[in-house]
Amino acid sequence: MLRAASSPARAAVRRFSNSLIRRDSFVCSSFLAQHVSNTSSLPKDHRFVRSCAYIRESCRTVRLLQEQTFFSFSVHPLQVWRLSTHEGCVIADQLLHARHVSTASFELQTDNDVVRFSINKHPHKNGSPTKVKKRIKKSKKAKVHELRFYRLKAKKKMNSPNPEVRIRYKLEKAKRKEEWLIEKLRNFEVPKAPAERYDPEILTEEEKHYLKRTGEKKKNYVPVGRRRVFGGVVLNMHLHWKKHETVKVICKPCRPGQIHEYADELTRLSKGIAIDIKPDNTIIFYRGKNYVQPKVMSPPDTLSKEKALEKYKFEQSLEHTSQFIERLEKELEEYHDHLLRFKKEKEGALVHSGAQN
Repeated sequence: MLRAASSPARAAVRRFSNSLIRRDSFVCSSFLAQHVSNTSSLPKDHRFVRSCAYIRESCRTVRLLQEQTFFSFSVHPLQVWRLSTHEGCVIADQLLHARHVSTASFELQTDNDVVRFSINKHPHKNGSPTKVKKRIKKSKKAKVHELRFYRLKAKKKMNSPNPEVRIRYKLEKAKRKEEWLIEKLRNFEVPKAPAERYDPEILTEEEKHYLKRTGEKKKNYVPVGRRRVFGGVVLNMHLHWKKHETVKVICKPCRPGQIHEYADELTRLSKGIAIDIKPDNTIIFYRGKNYVQPKVMSPPDTLSKEKALEKYKFEQSLEHTSQFIERLEKELEEYHDHLLRFKKEKEGALVHSGAQN
């Protein structure tokens, strides 16, 4: 069986010239490796033996790609195009590498009677490859010089004798900071969970009066400070409702009208009932007649304690920055009005002096 398999291979080798063997034809080598099981029966030419193991690995890759329907040879192995030694080695290298890459693509091109293989080269839409810009890594000295240049430029604007230049520089800097703060605050936006269906209990006036007096007498309370409404506030309300029917929520600091926003938000999160809102920014909440403590007492659509504090700091900074921008814009308008008045006075003085002459 070995002799029968090796005889066609020997005939094929004799039929090819030394130049063909020297070039290591890729397709011819694949044909020999497919029909020859033992390399000891092949010619002992050092050029042939040297690439024998290489050829076998290449042919296994060819069979693998054939099974994956990338391409198939429909011509006789002896009537194929020849590849040079360099091209054959490059193709084999790429094929061997492609065996271990799941996203590799194999392309066969036949332009101008020349066979070319390409691995991991995806076709471009416009036909021309896109140039990837290399990021030049700056040295430490170059970075220091660049920072020094920008500092000197900013110092020159700050110490400019023209007031408009100084105001515009501060205004641009404040607007950049405002945009940065808005981007930061977007990271703290939590999508609200869909509202759960629940029947709000209807209380009579007598029940409301009784619960209001009960809530005023009791000392249990939950503070809402600068972090505003977050998960910990709702958690504390549920912990108080474990032993008490009512709980007071004291909001300090609180702007005018903000107490009603807190009441609506806490009603949505805790499923409680707001009994009374006092002028001293205190809200009395009632847990309800059929209250059942939830398994997760801190709602998932709320911020944590640390995140709530960070959000408050960014909001305070944004508020002060917006006020500073308004003040600078007002100063710029006043400066322009001053220039117009000075220009009119100067023109009036010139007209008056011309009339006297």
